[in-house]
Amino acid sequence: MPVLRIDDPSDDRLSDYRDLTDVALRRRTEPAEGLYIAESAKVLARAIAAGHTPRSVLVQEKWLPDAEALAGDAPIYLVSDEVAEQLTGYAVHRGALAAMHRPVLPSVADVVAGARTVLVLEDIVDHTNVGAAFRAAAGLGADAVLVTPRCADPLYRRSVRVSMGTVFQVPWTRMPEGLGGPWAASRAVLQDAGVHVAALALADGAVPLDVFAEHRPQRVALVLGTEGDGLSRRALEAADTIVTIPMAGGVDSLNVASAAAVALWALR
Repeated sequence: MPVLRIDDPSDDRLSDYRDLTDVALRRRTEPAEGLYIAESAKVLARAIAAGHTPRSVLVQEKWLPDAEALAGDAPIYLVSDEVAEQLTGYAVHRGALAAMHRPVLPSVADVVAGARTVLVLEDIVDHTNVGAAFRAAAGLGADAVLVTPRCADPLYRRSVRVSMGTVFQVPWTRMPEGLGGPWAASRAVLQDAGVHVAALALADGAVPLDVFAEHRPQRVALVLGTEGDGLSRRALEAADTIVTIPMAGGVDSLNVASAAAVALWALR
């Protein structure tokens, strides 16, 4: 792989790494340009192990050996600390950055085929929570993750970092928008696959999680909603069972990533 020293942050070859802290910009440009950013040698190694391919690597001198071991045929752009910070918008201190080719997402049917436990994230806009939910899914036995069209990007740099690269371990895809919203088509796919849909929500008559876990269906999809408003009406209508996590101390609910971890642990 070629190692190319670049001293000008405005060099067009570095465009994939420009303004990484501009979340709105990156949410538009990364999917549109078919890329995502992997940060650190550990995350890059997990992405490559999952079959993903780097199109370039950005690295400072101290992390060059890590980059050379992982880059394959992709060019390595060697920059100073100052150029890295001017380019990305922050002090890069976690190791190599890699611009990765974004894989084509599979269908919902392909992702849930054979899955015993599926985690569904509806409209969760916080990248940290998405990454933490994926880490819980990987560590606590979920076989697949589905995200709605408005959910934050699991391959956004912060999501990947918080997940510790586990977004590359668990099969996932986006539910298609379609006529009638994402639940119209995806609910039918889950139903055809024999997956019981359990929505975690505060509702009268909801089944406590421990009771649901005692008689868990063979195949189940756990649906969690937004940090503020919870699940949409359509998600609740698509559910076979409404499940709640019993709480104490006057607290009504947990952070969505924490709730995912608790529910997955109960159903492991």
